[in-house]
Amino acid sequence: MAQNDLHHVCSFCKRDIKITSQYDLPIYDPQTGFAICKNCIKDIYQLITDNEEENAKIDRQRFINDLDSVLDKNRPHIIKEYLDEYIVNQDHAKKILAVAVYNHYKRMKCMDKKDNVDIEKSNVIMMGPSGCGKTAMLSHLAKLLDIPFAVTDASSLTEAGFVGADVEVAVRNLYYAANKDIERTEHGIIYLDEFDKIARKSGENNSITADPGHEGVQQALLKMLEGNVVEFTARGQRKHPEAPTTKIDTTNILFIVGGAFVGIEKIVERRLKSNDSSIGFGAQVKDKNEDSKYDELIKQVTPEDLMKFGIIPEIIGRLPIICTLGTLDEDALLRILTEPKNAPVKQYEKLMSVDNVTLKFTEEALRAVSKKAIARKTGARSLKGILEEAMLDIMYELPKSKEKRQVTITAECIEKNAAPQIEVLASNEDDSVEEKDNFAG
Repeated sequence: MAQNDLHHVCSFCKRDIKITSQYDLPIYDPQTGFAICKNCIKDIYQLITDNEEENAKIDRQRFINDLDSVLDKNRPHIIKEYLDEYIVNQDHAKKILAVAVYNHYKRMKCMDKKDNVDIEKSNVIMMGPSGCGKTAMLSHLAKLLDIPFAVTDASSLTEAGFVGADVEVAVRNLYYAANKDIERTEHGIIYLDEFDKIARKSGENNSITADPGHEGVQQALLKMLEGNVVEFTARGQRKHPEAPTTKIDTTNILFIVGGAFVGIEKIVERRLKSNDSSIGFGAQVKDKNEDSKYDELIKQVTPEDLMKFGIIPEIIGRLPIICTLGTLDEDALLRILTEPKNAPVKQYEKLMSVDNVTLKFTEEALRAVSKKAIARKTGARSLKGILEEAMLDIMYELPKSKEKRQVTITAECIEKNAAPQIEVLASNEDDSVEEKDNFAG
Protein backbone atom coordinates (compact mmCIF):
# COMPACT_ATOMS: atom_id res chain seq x y z
CA MET A 1 0.00 0.00 0.00
CA ALA A 2 1.37 3.40 -0.88
CA GLN A 3 2.42 5.56 2.04
CA ASN A 4 0.22 8.47 0.97
CA ASP A 5 -2.98 6.33 0.88
CA LEU A 6 -5.38 7.41 3.66
CA HIS A 7 -7.77 4.89 5.20
CA HIS A 8 -10.31 5.10 8.00
CA VAL A 9 -12.99 2.79 9.41
CA CYS A 10 -16.61 3.99 9.20
CA SER A 11 -18.17 4.01 12.66
CA PHE A 12 -21.49 2.79 11.20
CA CYS A 13 -20.75 0.07 8.64
CA LYS A 14 -17.23 -0.78 9.99
CA ARG A 15 -15.83 -0.80 6.47
CA ASP A 16 -12.32 0.36 5.73
CA ILE A 17 -12.73 3.48 3.59
CA LYS A 18 -10.03 4.67 1.26
CA ILE A 19 -10.11 8.46 1.38
CA THR A 20 -9.41 10.20 -1.91
CA SER A 21 -11.48 13.35 -1.22
CA GLN A 22 -13.50 14.96 1.56
CA TYR A 23 -16.68 13.40 0.16
CA ASP A 24 -15.53 9.83 0.83
CA LEU A 25 -15.80 10.52 4.57
CA PRO A 26 -18.05 13.60 4.87
CA ILE A 27 -18.38 13.35 8.67
CA TYR A 28 -15.18 12.92 10.67
CA ASP A 29 -14.17 13.96 14.20
CA PRO A 30 -10.35 13.89 14.55
CA GLN A 31 -10.49 13.99 18.36
CA THR A 32 -12.67 10.91 18.81
CA GLY A 33 -12.14 9.22 15.46
CA PHE A 34 -15.90 9.07 14.86
CA ALA A 35 -16.67 8.98 11.14
CA ILE A 36 -19.51 8.25 8.73
CA CYS A 37 -18.86 7.33 5.11
CA LYS A 38 -20.81 8.64 2.14
CA ASN A 39 -22.60 5.30 1.56
CA CYS A 40 -24.00 5.33 5.09
CA ILE A 41 -25.10 8.94 4.69
CA LYS A 42 -26.93 8.01 1.46
CA ASP A 43 -28.66 5.11 3.22
CA ILE A 44 -29.66 7.32 6.18
CA TYR A 45 -31.00 10.00 3.84
CA GLN A 46 -33.02 7.40 1.92
CA LEU A 47 -34.52 6.08 5.18
CA ILE A 48 -35.48 9.59 6.26
CA THR A 49 -37.01 10.35 2.84
CA ASP A 50 -39.02 7.10 2.84
CA ASN A 51 -40.24 7.82 6.36
CA GLU A 52 -41.34 11.35 5.41
CA GLU A 53 -43.22 10.05 2.38
CA GLU A 54 -44.96 7.41 4.49
CA ASN A 55 -45.92 10.00 7.13
CA ALA A 56 -47.20 12.31 4.36
CA LYS A 57 -49.44 9.51 3.06
CA ILE A 58 -50.76 8.87 6.57
CA ASP A 59 -51.45 12.60 7.13
CA ARG A 60 -53.15 12.84 3.73
CA GLN A 61 -55.41 9.86 4.49
CA ARG A 62 -56.24 11.23 7.93
CA PHE A 63 -57.11 14.58 6.38
CA ILE A 64 -59.43 12.91 3.84
CA ASN A 65 -61.06 10.77 6.53
CA ASP A 66 -61.79 13.88 8.59
CA LEU A 67 -63.57 15.48 5.63
CA ASP A 68 -66.80 13.57 6.36
CA SER A 69 -67.38 15.54 9.54
CA VAL A 70 -66.21 18.75 7.84
CA LEU A 71 -68.72 18.24 5.00
CA ASP A 72 -71.55 17.76 7.50
CA LYS A 73 -70.69 21.03 9.25
CA ASN A 74 -70.27 23.05 6.06
CA ARG A 75 -73.20 22.21 3.83
CA PRO A 76 -74.28 25.15 1.60
CA HIS A 77 -77.38 26.09 3.63
CA ILE A 78 -75.35 26.07 6.86
CA ILE A 79 -72.70 28.36 5.35
CA LYS A 80 -75.36 30.75 4.06
CA GLU A 81 -77.16 30.83 7.44
CA TYR A 82 -73.87 31.72 9.09
CA LEU A 83 -73.17 34.53 6.61
CA ASP A 84 -76.74 35.83 7.08
CA GLU A 85 -75.84 36.60 10.70
CA TYR A 86 -73.18 39.09 9.60
CA ILE A 87 -73.95 40.16 6.02
CA VAL A 88 -77.16 41.90 4.93
CA ASN A 89 -78.65 41.14 1.49
CA GLN A 90 -76.36 39.70 -1.24
CA ASP A 91 -78.22 36.36 -1.06
CA HIS A 92 -77.14 35.30 -4.56
CA ALA A 93 -73.47 35.91 -3.77
CA LYS A 94 -73.78 34.00 -0.50
CA LYS A 95 -75.24 31.00 -2.33
CA ILE A 96 -72.45 31.04 -4.93
CA LEU A 97 -69.75 31.15 -2.24
CA ALA A 98 -71.45 28.50 -0.11
CA VAL A 99 -71.69 26.09 -3.07
CA ALA A 100 -68.11 26.86 -4.19
CA VAL A 101 -66.69 26.13 -0.74
CA TYR A 102 -68.80 22.96 -0.29
CA ASN A 103 -67.73 21.68 -3.72
CA HIS A 104 -64.12 22.43 -2.78
CA TYR A 105 -64.48 20.09 0.21
CA LYS A 106 -66.15 17.43 -1.97
CA ARG A 107 -63.37 17.72 -4.55
CA MET A 108 -60.82 16.97 -1.84
CA LYS A 109 -62.88 13.97 -0.75
CA CYS A 110 -62.92 12.58 -4.30
CA MET A 111 -59.33 13.31 -5.30
CA ASP A 112 -57.88 9.91 -4.27
CA LYS A 113 -60.57 7.80 -5.96
CA LYS A 114 -59.05 6.07 -8.96
CA ASP A 115 -61.98 6.33 -11.36
CA ASN A 116 -60.23 8.47 -13.99
CA VAL A 117 -62.56 11.40 -13.29
CA ASP A 118 -60.64 14.56 -12.39
CA ILE A 119 -62.76 17.29 -10.88
CA GLU A 120 -61.44 20.69 -11.89
CA LYS A 121 -61.27 23.64 -9.53
CA SER A 122 -64.09 26.17 -9.65
CA ASN A 123 -62.25 29.39 -8.85
CA VAL A 124 -64.52 32.39 -8.25
CA ILE A 125 -64.33 36.03 -9.33
CA MET A 126 -66.38 38.47 -7.22
CA MET A 127 -67.31 41.97 -8.33
CA GLY A 128 -69.42 44.70 -6.83
CA PRO A 129 -69.26 48.35 -5.74
CA SER A 130 -67.07 49.56 -2.90
CA GLY A 131 -68.48 48.77 0.53
CA CYS A 132 -71.02 46.15 -0.62
CA GLY A 133 -69.59 43.38 1.56
CA LYS A 134 -67.06 41.45 -0.57
CA THR A 135 -64.15 41.46 1.86
CA ALA A 136 -66.43 41.25 4.91
CA MET A 137 -68.16 38.17 3.49
CA LEU A 138 -64.85 36.40 2.91
CA SER A 139 -63.48 37.43 6.33
CA HIS A 140 -66.46 35.90 8.13
CA LEU A 141 -66.29 32.85 5.89
CA ALA A 142 -62.67 32.38 6.98
CA LYS A 143 -63.75 32.19 10.63
CA LEU A 144 -66.26 29.44 9.85
CA LEU A 145 -64.08 27.16 7.75
CA ASP A 146 -61.97 24.32 9.12
CA ILE A 147 -59.37 24.72 6.38
CA PRO A 148 -56.76 27.50 6.12
CA PHE A 149 -57.89 30.77 4.57
CA ALA A 150 -55.71 33.75 3.67
CA VAL A 151 -56.44 37.19 2.23
CA THR A 152 -53.82 38.92 0.05
CA ASP A 153 -54.05 42.39 -1.49
CA ALA A 154 -53.45 41.89 -5.23
CA SER A 155 -52.64 45.58 -5.71
CA SER A 156 -49.41 45.09 -3.71
CA LEU A 157 -48.10 42.38 -6.07
CA THR A 158 -45.51 43.05 -8.76
CA GLU A 159 -43.62 41.04 -11.35
CA ALA A 160 -40.50 39.19 -10.27
CA GLY A 161 -37.51 41.54 -10.30
CA PHE A 162 -39.45 44.70 -9.37
CA VAL A 163 -39.73 46.27 -5.94
CA GLY A 164 -42.83 44.88 -4.23
CA ALA A 165 -44.32 41.51 -3.31
CA ASP A 166 -44.09 38.58 -5.72
CA VAL A 167 -47.21 36.53 -6.43
CA GLU A 168 -45.82 33.71 -4.24
CA VAL A 169 -46.68 35.89 -1.23
CA ALA A 170 -50.33 34.78 -1.55
CA VAL A 171 -49.34 31.13 -1.04
CA ARG A 172 -46.91 32.04 1.71
CA ASN A 173 -49.68 33.84 3.61
CA LEU A 174 -51.80 30.69 3.36
CA TYR A 175 -48.85 28.59 4.57
CA TYR A 176 -48.59 30.67 7.74
CA ALA A 177 -52.38 30.66 8.16
CA ALA A 178 -52.11 26.85 8.20
CA ASN A 179 -49.46 27.02 10.96
CA LYS A 180 -46.80 25.86 8.49
CA ASP A 181 -48.65 22.61 7.78
CA ILE A 182 -47.96 21.83 4.11
CA GLU A 183 -50.79 19.27 3.79
CA ARG A 184 -53.40 21.74 5.10
CA THR A 185 -51.93 24.57 3.02
CA GLU A 186 -52.34 22.56 -0.19
CA HIS A 187 -56.11 22.30 0.44
CA GLY A 188 -56.79 25.85 1.61
CA ILE A 189 -58.50 28.89 0.11
CA ILE A 190 -56.79 32.09 -1.07
CA TYR A 191 -58.70 35.35 -1.51
CA LEU A 192 -57.04 37.96 -3.73
CA ASP A 193 -58.60 41.33 -2.88
CA GLU A 194 -58.46 44.41 -5.14
CA PHE A 195 -58.00 42.11 -8.14
CA ASP A 196 -59.29 44.77 -10.54
CA LYS A 197 -56.24 46.91 -9.73
CA ILE A 198 -54.00 44.53 -11.70
CA ALA A 199 -56.03 44.87 -14.92
CA ARG A 200 -53.76 45.74 -17.82
CA LYS A 201 -53.77 49.27 -19.12
CA SER A 202 -55.12 49.46 -22.65
CA GLY A 203 -56.32 51.93 -25.25
CA GLU A 204 -55.57 55.58 -24.64
CA ASN A 205 -54.16 54.85 -21.19
CA ASN A 206 -51.55 52.43 -22.57
CA SER A 207 -48.01 53.15 -21.43
CA ILE A 208 -44.73 52.41 -23.21
CA THR A 209 -42.93 52.12 -19.85
CA ALA A 210 -42.72 49.03 -17.66
CA ASP A 211 -45.99 47.98 -16.09
CA PRO A 212 -44.88 45.77 -13.17
CA GLY A 213 -48.19 45.77 -11.29
CA HIS A 214 -50.67 44.84 -14.00
CA GLU A 215 -50.49 42.41 -16.93
CA GLY A 216 -47.21 40.91 -15.72
CA VAL A 217 -48.80 40.01 -12.40
CA GLN A 218 -51.69 38.32 -14.20
CA GLN A 219 -49.21 36.30 -16.26
CA ALA A 220 -47.40 35.27 -13.07
CA LEU A 221 -50.69 34.16 -11.48
CA LEU A 222 -51.65 31.87 -14.37
CA LYS A 223 -49.87 28.70 -13.30
CA MET A 224 -50.65 29.31 -9.66
CA LEU A 225 -54.39 29.49 -10.34
CA GLU A 226 -54.36 26.38 -12.49
CA GLY A 227 -52.08 24.33 -10.27
CA ASN A 228 -48.32 24.47 -9.99
CA VAL A 229 -45.55 23.99 -7.42
CA VAL A 230 -44.79 27.37 -5.85
CA GLU A 231 -41.48 27.91 -4.09
CA PHE A 232 -40.99 30.71 -1.56
CA THR A 233 -38.64 31.76 1.22
CA ALA A 234 -39.57 32.36 4.83
CA ARG A 235 -41.43 35.55 5.71
CA GLY A 236 -39.13 38.56 5.67
CA GLN A 237 -36.27 36.65 4.03
CA ARG A 238 -34.86 37.85 0.73
CA LYS A 239 -34.63 35.52 -2.25
CA HIS A 240 -31.17 34.23 -3.11
CA PRO A 241 -29.89 30.87 -4.40
CA GLU A 242 -28.85 29.55 -0.98
CA ALA A 243 -31.96 30.63 0.94
CA PRO A 244 -34.03 27.71 2.34
CA THR A 245 -37.36 27.47 0.54
CA THR A 246 -40.76 25.80 1.01
CA LYS A 247 -42.59 24.15 -1.89
CA ILE A 248 -46.40 24.13 -2.09
CA ASP A 249 -48.52 22.49 -4.79
CA THR A 250 -51.46 24.80 -5.62
CA THR A 251 -53.42 22.17 -7.59
CA ASN A 252 -55.98 21.77 -4.80
CA ILE A 253 -56.01 25.37 -3.52
CA LEU A 254 -59.25 27.24 -4.25
CA PHE A 255 -58.76 30.83 -5.45
CA ILE A 256 -61.38 33.55 -4.97
CA VAL A 257 -60.61 36.96 -6.45
CA GLY A 258 -62.59 40.13 -5.85
CA GLY A 259 -62.70 43.80 -6.68
CA ALA A 260 -64.92 46.79 -7.42
CA PHE A 261 -64.15 46.73 -11.19
CA VAL A 262 -65.05 50.40 -11.46
CA GLY A 263 -66.38 51.20 -14.94
CA ILE A 264 -67.16 47.66 -16.08
CA GLU A 265 -70.87 48.50 -16.06
CA LYS A 266 -70.20 51.00 -18.85
CA ILE A 267 -68.57 48.25 -20.92
CA VAL A 268 -71.65 46.04 -20.38
CA GLU A 269 -73.98 48.92 -21.30
CA ARG A 270 -72.11 49.63 -24.54
CA ARG A 271 -72.29 45.98 -25.49
CA LEU A 272 -76.02 45.76 -24.78
CA LYS A 273 -76.78 49.01 -26.62
CA SER A 274 -74.90 47.80 -29.69
CA ASN A 275 -77.77 45.36 -30.20
CA ASP A 276 -80.06 46.83 -32.88
CA SER A 277 -83.15 45.21 -31.43
CA SER A 278 -85.98 47.64 -30.69
CA ILE A 279 -86.53 45.94 -27.36
CA GLY A 280 -82.90 46.21 -26.33
CA PHE A 281 -81.82 46.18 -22.72
CA GLY A 282 -80.37 49.68 -22.81
CA ALA A 283 -83.78 51.29 -23.33
CA GLN A 284 -85.23 49.53 -20.32
CA VAL A 285 -82.91 51.04 -17.77
CA LYS A 286 -82.99 54.69 -18.80
CA ASP A 287 -85.77 55.59 -16.41
CA LYS A 288 -84.23 53.79 -13.46
CA ASN A 289 -81.99 55.41 -10.87
CA GLU A 290 -78.23 55.02 -11.10
CA ASP A 291 -77.89 52.25 -8.51
CA SER A 292 -80.67 50.13 -10.02
CA LYS A 293 -79.12 50.56 -13.43
CA TYR A 294 -75.73 49.47 -12.08
CA ASP A 295 -77.21 46.38 -10.42
CA GLU A 296 -78.98 45.34 -13.61
CA LEU A 297 -75.85 45.80 -15.71
CA ILE A 298 -73.38 44.11 -13.34
CA LYS A 299 -75.50 40.94 -13.32
CA GLN A 300 -74.94 40.58 -17.08
CA VAL A 301 -71.14 40.71 -17.05
CA THR A 302 -69.59 38.19 -19.44
CA PRO A 303 -65.99 36.99 -19.89
CA GLU A 304 -65.77 39.25 -22.96
CA ASP A 305 -66.54 42.28 -20.77
CA LEU A 306 -63.78 41.28 -18.36
CA MET A 307 -61.33 41.04 -21.26
CA LYS A 308 -62.23 44.56 -22.39
CA PHE A 309 -61.75 45.73 -18.80
CA GLY A 310 -58.17 44.47 -18.88
CA ILE A 311 -58.19 40.91 -17.50
CA ILE A 312 -56.22 38.62 -19.82
CA PRO A 313 -58.18 35.73 -21.41
CA GLU A 314 -56.00 33.06 -19.81
CA ILE A 315 -56.90 34.32 -16.32
CA ILE A 316 -60.62 34.47 -17.14
CA GLY A 317 -60.52 30.85 -18.27
CA ARG A 318 -59.23 29.89 -14.84
CA LEU A 319 -62.00 31.83 -13.07
CA PRO A 320 -65.14 30.10 -14.38
CA ILE A 321 -67.60 31.35 -11.73
CA ILE A 322 -68.62 35.03 -11.85
CA CYS A 323 -70.22 36.25 -8.62
CA THR A 324 -71.76 39.76 -8.59
CA LEU A 325 -72.90 41.85 -5.63
CA GLY A 326 -75.39 44.71 -5.83
CA THR A 327 -75.34 48.17 -4.28
CA LEU A 328 -76.76 48.70 -0.81
CA ASP A 329 -79.77 51.00 -0.57
CA GLU A 330 -80.88 53.03 2.45
CA ASP A 331 -82.94 50.20 3.98
CA ALA A 332 -80.06 47.74 3.61
CA LEU A 333 -77.63 50.16 5.28
CA LEU A 334 -80.17 50.69 8.07
CA ARG A 335 -80.26 46.93 8.67
CA ILE A 336 -76.46 46.76 8.62
CA LEU A 337 -76.35 49.34 11.40
CA THR A 338 -78.46 47.27 13.77
CA GLU A 339 -79.05 43.64 12.73
CA PRO A 340 -75.73 41.75 12.29
CA LYS A 341 -73.99 40.27 15.31
CA ASN A 342 -71.20 42.82 15.00
CA ALA A 343 -73.42 45.75 13.91
CA PRO A 344 -71.84 49.19 14.49
CA VAL A 345 -74.67 50.29 16.80
CA LYS A 346 -74.21 47.16 18.95
CA GLN A 347 -70.48 47.85 19.14
CA TYR A 348 -71.00 51.40 20.42
CA GLU A 349 -73.69 50.29 22.86
CA LYS A 350 -71.25 47.82 24.36
CA LEU A 351 -68.45 50.39 24.49
CA MET A 352 -70.63 52.96 26.26
CA SER A 353 -71.97 50.43 28.77
CA VAL A 354 -68.45 50.22 30.23
CA ASP A 355 -68.90 53.86 31.35
CA ASN A 356 -72.35 53.08 32.81
CA VAL A 357 -74.05 54.75 29.85
CA THR A 358 -77.11 53.44 28.00
CA LEU A 359 -76.86 54.45 24.35
CA LYS A 360 -79.91 54.80 22.10
CA PHE A 361 -80.36 55.87 18.48
CA THR A 362 -83.59 57.19 17.05
CA GLU A 363 -84.71 55.69 13.75
CA GLU A 364 -84.36 59.11 12.14
CA ALA A 365 -80.72 59.23 13.30
CA LEU A 366 -79.98 55.84 11.79
CA ARG A 367 -81.61 56.86 8.51
CA ALA A 368 -79.51 60.02 8.50
CA VAL A 369 -76.39 57.87 8.87
CA SER A 370 -77.52 55.69 5.95
CA LYS A 371 -78.19 58.71 3.73
CA LYS A 372 -74.81 60.17 4.57
CA ALA A 373 -73.10 56.86 3.64
CA ILE A 374 -74.95 56.78 0.30
CA ALA A 375 -73.84 60.35 -0.40
CA ARG A 376 -70.22 59.36 0.23
CA LYS A 377 -70.59 56.43 -2.21
CA THR A 378 -68.49 54.12 -0.03
CA GLY A 379 -71.26 51.76 1.06
CA ALA A 380 -71.25 50.08 4.46
CA ARG A 381 -67.55 50.85 4.86
CA SER A 382 -68.29 54.45 5.91
CA LEU A 383 -71.03 53.71 8.48
CA LYS A 384 -68.73 53.37 11.46
CA GLY A 385 -66.78 56.47 10.45
CA ILE A 386 -69.96 58.56 10.35
CA LEU A 387 -70.98 57.30 13.81
CA GLU A 388 -67.48 58.01 15.11
CA GLU A 389 -67.68 61.62 13.92
CA ALA A 390 -71.06 62.13 15.61
CA MET A 391 -70.01 60.51 18.90
CA LEU A 392 -66.49 61.85 19.31
CA ASP A 393 -67.41 64.60 21.81
CA ILE A 394 -69.71 62.24 23.76
CA MET A 395 -67.05 59.57 24.09
CA TYR A 396 -64.62 62.24 25.28
CA GLU A 397 -66.87 63.92 27.85
CA LEU A 398 -68.93 61.08 29.38
CA PRO A 399 -66.06 59.11 31.01
CA LYS A 400 -65.46 62.14 33.30
CA SER A 401 -68.34 60.87 35.48
CA LYS A 402 -69.39 57.39 36.60
CA GLU A 403 -73.06 58.18 37.22
CA LYS A 404 -75.69 56.22 35.35
CA ARG A 405 -76.88 58.03 32.21
CA GLN A 406 -78.85 57.53 29.04
CA VAL A 407 -77.69 59.15 25.81
CA THR A 408 -80.04 59.48 22.83
CA ILE A 409 -78.57 60.22 19.40
CA THR A 410 -81.00 62.12 17.16
CA ALA A 411 -80.97 63.00 13.48
CA GLU A 412 -79.67 66.50 14.33
CA CYS A 413 -76.56 64.93 15.89
CA ILE A 414 -75.76 63.26 12.58
CA GLU A 415 -76.82 65.99 10.17
CA LYS A 416 -75.93 69.16 12.07
CA ASN A 417 -73.44 67.88 14.66
CA ALA A 418 -75.87 68.89 17.43
CA ALA A 419 -75.39 67.77 21.03
CA PRO A 420 -77.20 64.53 21.97
CA GLN A 421 -79.88 64.22 24.64
CA ILE A 422 -78.27 63.17 27.93
CA GLU A 423 -80.45 62.02 30.83
CA VAL A 424 -79.10 61.13 34.27
CA LEU A 425 -80.76 57.99 35.59
CA ALA A 426 -81.35 57.72 39.32
CA SER A 427 -80.46 54.36 40.89
CA ASN A 428 -83.76 52.94 42.14
CA GLU A 429 -84.33 50.14 44.59
CA ASP A 430 -84.77 47.57 41.82
CA ASP A 431 -81.35 48.48 40.47
CA SER A 432 -79.74 48.13 43.89
CA VAL A 433 -81.43 44.75 44.39
CA GLU A 434 -80.30 43.66 40.95
CA GLU A 435 -76.75 44.78 41.72
CA LYS A 436 -76.78 42.83 44.97
CA ASP A 437 -77.98 39.73 43.13
CA ASN A 438 -75.18 40.15 40.60
CA PHE A 439 -72.58 40.45 43.34
CA ALA A 440 -74.05 37.42 45.10
CA GLY A 441 -73.81 35.42 41.86
